[in-house]
Formats: sequence, structure tokens, C-alpha cells
Amino acid sequence: MANVIIVGTQWGDEGKGKIVDLLTEHADLVVRFQGGNNAGHTLVVDGKQYVFHLIPSGILYESKGCFISNGVVIDPQVLLNEMEELAGHGLPVTPERLLISERAHLIMPYHKLQDAGSEASLAAGRKIGTTGRGIGPCYGDKVLRHGIKLGDLLDRELFREKLGQCLEEKSFLLTKRYGLEAPKLEAIYDEFMGYAERLAPFVGNVSLALDRGRRAGKHILFEGAQGTQLDIDHGTYPFVTSSNTVAGNACTGSGFGPAHIDAVIGILKAYTTRVGEGPFPTELFDATGDQLQRKGGEFGATTGRKRRCGWLDGVIAREAVRLNGITDLAITKLDVLSGQPELQLATSYQADGATLEAMPNNIKTYDNLKPVYEKLAGWSEEIRHAKCLDDLPAKARAYVKRIEEFTETPASIISVGPGREETILLRNPFIS
Repeated sequence: MANVIIVGTQWGDEGKGKIVDLLTEHADLVVRFQGGNNAGHTLVVDGKQYVFHLIPSGILYESKGCFISNGVVIDPQVLLNEMEELAGHGLPVTPERLLISERAHLIMPYHKLQDAGSEASLAAGRKIGTTGRGIGPCYGDKVLRHGIKLGDLLDRELFREKLGQCLEEKSFLLTKRYGLEAPKLEAIYDEFMGYAERLAPFVGNVSLALDRGRRAGKHILFEGAQGTQLDIDHGTYPFVTSSNTVAGNACTGSGFGPAHIDAVIGILKAYTTRVGEGPFPTELFDATGDQLQRKGGEFGATTGRKRRCGWLDGVIAREAVRLNGITDLAITKLDVLSGQPELQLATSYQADGATLEAMPNNIKTYDNLKPVYEKLAGWSEEIRHAKCLDDLPAKARAYVKRIEEFTETPASIISVGPGREETILLRNPFIS
């Protein structure tokens, strides 16, 4: 039995979906523990591309149990659309294959309006780059104890009562602060009662189900969304997401005891990308950055937005190891670096005459922050054929080794292409 957490080490988009899919073959249960449909995992299986926003990517395996836990915020329409799309691919989602936590909070129509209104009200340079899907306002209501849970949806009277209370406040905010038309109670009630009928068979106690699985000796895989530097507490605040993306939230976000975790896999892209606004110390604004963007197909799985690209930031990689307690790295998109004559690894920052070995807290510090680079030799050979470490060019192996040395963390997985088969598995956390 092993219980393994997968987290992103950068700003998301590190290729977590593929690694989750790879390890799901050896797991019994797969859990999505935070975030909403502002995140996406892209998988390529047998030449077919799948994009998941809420359902764990382990759903591609018919024998696996999948869970959406209490730490996730759910847009019911998006979830149902995702189920229908999978059914269209011949992968019907049944209650036997998917359990959704009764404690997960619902994204309501007014959350999306509030999200859009708030972002539009911010001055240029202060915009967060939110996806506008209502995730932040939903988490905000959860913390303020104004939220509506999926379990509430199954009690018609309770749902109507809570909806009325929420709309009274939201209507004032939307109309007076943002100049928007507030949604009507009856319209929302009718819409969500339709969702309730379709989702009711999938709702239950995820924490209890996971504990039963653990006691039965099941292998459990916890799947995070986004990346460490988007964590609400530890990321580049305020340019972050609205939840805790670090490994510790796998436990609070699913109701699973931390003493039962055996390994934490940190997904580290071989270079660095970021979608949206916010600091990005190693960002490249030249032909190299454009080349990485094109070759890596760097567009957001959820938003379609072009990703900003830069050299590998060792500072945030090492910080991710510390914050998450990472035991193993999975280095992804190493193949994208093929053809680069020289590579650079940021080992520290300089700001106002001081050397920084961690991301600064003061957002203004980023204005004068410059990365300090260590140069490494690149390689010209294509590597997508590599099946083991020895198949990689010597300079590619040296690059991987330097990452391991700098982060003081071994690489257990190396991805050399988007396909399932284009992966070098050095250590399987569910076996060794």
C-alpha cells in the first residue's frame, strides 16, 4: 500500500496530467483535492487528446475509483459537460467510478459575475489575470461561511433558504459596486434543481471512502491542480489562485490523515512557464522564449492563453521541494530543450544589492529583481525515442543531474514527449 501526492512545482502547466495518468495504472483510487475548473490537465493517449478540468484524469482507467473531494469548488454545468464529453468518447462516468464530496462548495452564477466585475474594476498593472470562472468568489464565500455545498443542493428547502440569503448580499454588491444585473432567485433555483437530480447519485462522504480504501490496502493517488507558486499562502501573492496548491492541502482538501502519506512527487517542467499576470523572474522576451513557446505548445489547457516562457528557475524549484516535502521529481518536457546550444538555470536572485535564495514577500521587490544564472551545455539530438536514462545524450543526462543536485531531490520520472509511452520511469512510488 502507498499513498502518493502529485503537485506542481512552478506556476502550473507542468504536465501533471500525464504523470497522474502514468501512475494511475499502479493506483487504485485517484483524488482531486483542490481548485476548480480554472485548471486543466491535458493527456495524449493513443494519439487522442483529453482535457480534464474537474474529473481526475484517472477516469481513463475503467477499473479505478475517482474522487472529487471537499477542497474542490464545483461548477455543476462544467462537471456535467465533462461527463457527457467522456461518454462521447466511450467512457461513461458512473457513480461506481466517481464519488463527489458532499462538502465540496458550489460555484454559483453570482460568483462568476462577481469575478468578472472585480477584475474589470482593477487598474492596469493590478489585474490578477483571473479566468473569470467564479473560483475566487466561491472560495471567499466558503471562508466567510456564506457558501453553498453540494450536499445542500440535495435538500430543496435548505438550498432555497441559503440561496435567498446569499442573493440578498450579492445583489447589492453586483448592482451597486459593479453596475451589473443580479441574477434572479427562481432562475438559479430551477437550474440547480436540475443539476441536483443528475448529480445526486454521485454525492457522498469522500473522506470516509478514502479511509476505507486505505484500510483495505488500496494505493491512493492525490492529484493537485495549478502549481506551488500559485498557492494562496506561499505563492506570488496577489497573483495566485484562491486555494492552497501545496501538498499539505491534499490532506485537508480530502479529509485524509497526513501520517498516511508515503511520497510527494513534484512535477518540474525542464524550463519555466506562466499563464496570466504576475512576477516571472526568468521570463524570456527573445527568440529563445518564442521558440520554447512554439515547440512546447505552450497554451493554457483551460484558458487557451499563450504561456510566458523562460529558463528553469532553480530558486522556485528548491522552494517547492521545501514547501511540499517533495520526495521525488518528475521532470517534464525535456524534449523541448533539444536543439538549444546553451541552457541556463537560475540559482539565486539579485535585488537592490542583496542576494535572494527564495521568492521575496514584497511584491515591489520584483520590479528590480534579476536572476543569477548558471550556464549549462545544451544538446542537439532529439530524445523522444529514449526508453531509459542511458538513451539520453550525455549533456541531457548532465542537465537532469544538475537539477537533482541543486534541488537535493532525485528524479524518478523523466518525460521526453507528450505520449504515455514517451516516459522514462526510474522509480515507481507505488512499487519501490
